[in-house]
Amino acid sequence: MTRFPEQQPSFGDSTAFGDSTGSEASFADGAEKDLRALFGQTTAVFASLAGPAHVVEAANAAFFTAIGGGDRVRTGVPLSRLLPELVDQGFVRLLDRVYRTGERHVGRNARVLLGTGPAVREAFFDFTYEPRLDAGGNVAGVRVIGVETTQVMHAQRLTAEHRALLEQIARQAPLEQVLEGMARVIEDLAPEEVLVSVLLADDDARHLRHGAAPSLPDFYNRAIDGIATGEGVGSCGTAAHRREPVIVTDIATDPFWDDFRDLADRARLAACWSTPILARDGALLGTFAMYHRVPRAPQESDLALARVFTDTAALAIERHRAERARAAAEAKEEALRDDLAFLLQASTSLSADLDYTQTLQRLAILCAPKLAPLCAVDVVDAGRVRRVAVAAPTSRDDKLLASHIPVYDADDDAVARVLASGLSEVARRTPTGPGPWHDLEVTGYLCVPLLDRGRAFGALTLLTTGEDTFDGHTVALAEELARRAAAAALNARQYTQRVTLARDLQAGLLLPEVPALRGAEIATYYHPAGEGLEIGGDFYDVFPLTGDSWAFMLGDVCGRGATAAATTALVRHTARAVAPLLPGPEAVVRAVNKALLDRPHSHGTGFVTLVYGHLVPARNGGFDITLVRAGHTLPVHIDARHAAHPVAGEGSLLGIAPDPRLTARHLHLRPAESLLLYTDGITEARSPEGEQFGEERLVHTLTATAHPATAEEVVTALTRSVRTFTGAHGIDDDQAALVLTATPDEQGVRRTDEPGVFPPERDAAVRASRDA
Repeated sequence: MTRFPEQQPSFGDSTAFGDSTGSEASFADGAEKDLRALFGQTTAVFASLAGPAHVVEAANAAFFTAIGGGDRVRTGVPLSRLLPELVDQGFVRLLDRVYRTGERHVGRNARVLLGTGPAVREAFFDFTYEPRLDAGGNVAGVRVIGVETTQVMHAQRLTAEHRALLEQIARQAPLEQVLEGMARVIEDLAPEEVLVSVLLADDDARHLRHGAAPSLPDFYNRAIDGIATGEGVGSCGTAAHRREPVIVTDIATDPFWDDFRDLADRARLAACWSTPILARDGALLGTFAMYHRVPRAPQESDLALARVFTDTAALAIERHRAERARAAAEAKEEALRDDLAFLLQASTSLSADLDYTQTLQRLAILCAPKLAPLCAVDVVDAGRVRRVAVAAPTSRDDKLLASHIPVYDADDDAVARVLASGLSEVARRTPTGPGPWHDLEVTGYLCVPLLDRGRAFGALTLLTTGEDTFDGHTVALAEELARRAAAAALNARQYTQRVTLARDLQAGLLLPEVPALRGAEIATYYHPAGEGLEIGGDFYDVFPLTGDSWAFMLGDVCGRGATAAATTALVRHTARAVAPLLPGPEAVVRAVNKALLDRPHSHGTGFVTLVYGHLVPARNGGFDITLVRAGHTLPVHIDARHAAHPVAGEGSLLGIAPDPRLTARHLHLRPAESLLLYTDGITEARSPEGEQFGEERLVHTLTATAHPATAEEVVTALTRSVRTFTGAHGIDDDQAALVLTATPDEQGVRRTDEPGVFPPERDAAVRASRDA
């Protein structure tokens, strides 16, 4: 075996390929000299290997540069000894085959790992192994010719990875995934070892937070998470502050790293190049840093790589921020919709029952647990605080909370302070003053006033347990709910007061009780339209005259409310005052008409319809009746044969003209016969389809009752028929009825409000109609 002494070539001339000694002379033909001359000046890799050991006989500068230079720049040694890492990668076997067979081998973009340990470098080559033949045509060695394609491959990989990152961004992949993928790509593509870090700026751009750093130690990432942006705060803090790249080639000596030098030393970091990540409008998004294990200055290619991926990171971060802002806006919109739905539901619930106390009890139920686990509502009543409602998760907590009553004028009580100031109070602690706070495990409270024209009449107290606290959103929601609850409670209280006033006034305009008449039954019915807030316009009255005679009336005042009440009182009181002094019903009605015409305009100007009559016991039993009809519905006479006859009679409305047309009618009411007076609210009652009850149905109802019928039976049959006809539609106008029934003398006095006169269900109906 031929031995080739090791030589150290110089690259200034053709001796860069080594000196010719021994058998080398057999290869020094013209073609070989041309190749030496050509490849001595090119960047293509050229090496001439001799013998089966593939001894490096000659090589150009590009070959030695590609394999790492240094102590590897020598000839006269076998390739497997010069580059031992090629053995396991199969390149030496390929050389053996070419040497053995004499057939060339071509490789494309072959991956080669050059060097060992931390200094290993990945490279790619297009190469050709060609056999070298001697003068006899025998293979004497192998000629290696190649072109390094590492930069091309890296550029292709860079383009592919960059495209993949952009696709991830377009698919809205998580920012952490995009940034970590980007960091790993750069670490893989860099020729030397590099560790990449991305820090993200807070919204106020004052601090930097960990974004991605897959190769840096965890302790280092935790230490720099949250560093401030400012001059001299390492490479990244300074770059973020300056909005320009900051290159630190040697951390050990750079003053920017004075506060972080020990940390960098522990992480074995020697250089750091940091580039700010900026939005399109110049706003700071973060920093992109490339760390190195040894002091090192960047090449232009390094800076270009940093710029490419900094722009990519900016795109990803801006997209992330836009998505986060959109999600936050949607969440806020959803929260606002939920709040609005809650408030609308709460408003509906609070106004569902026009009862003051129940309204405040609903307030407590609405608040717990929606706003807080515990809730109490207190109101001021006669100078004292009264707890009207509580809500708690358990009956034990409910009892504890209900047992505590704040002191109205105590300085150390939150409820007392809120009632005095009319301002909300919130704290992350238990309320001041005595209370079951420890047993309830209270950790915070919110006390909101219930206001009536700026003055607090009550307070809503919410109590938290555990770690929950009241944020601004909860406080605003509670205050809005309290405002609506206060309005609903005040409306309920005002409604209750108005209903009570209307009921009392209405009761004063009707008979307190039906009078007892010997030989007669009297039954009445009254049902106002609406919810009882206004006084109805219908009225009736029965009062005694001289001797055994009685006066009766039933009428309808145009309008409702206080004006109608004043007119009703005027009619009734005028009739009662003048009836004993005037000769008959016609005179009394004319007096009523004059009183209506003389009333002040402030007391109303509406007309009145009226049936007014006198009732006198007849010698042969029953009653003689004289009545006047003034524009009212026709009275109905139910005779002994159970037939119903309208009682005709001309008469115009009262309160319109000074001389109304009036005609008195006379009627004898025999025993078991009845006279029905009613208002048009009965005949004009409508079915759900809009049809009126009418006089025909009224007559049919009266003739269909049992015979003989009592006064109460007549009223009951009529009102039941009307209710059945109208159904759930309700009534649109007041309804009133008065029934006079003559009874045999032996029955004595009968009153519809006496218990036991009628079956229990009728007694209940009588009481209900009288109470209404």
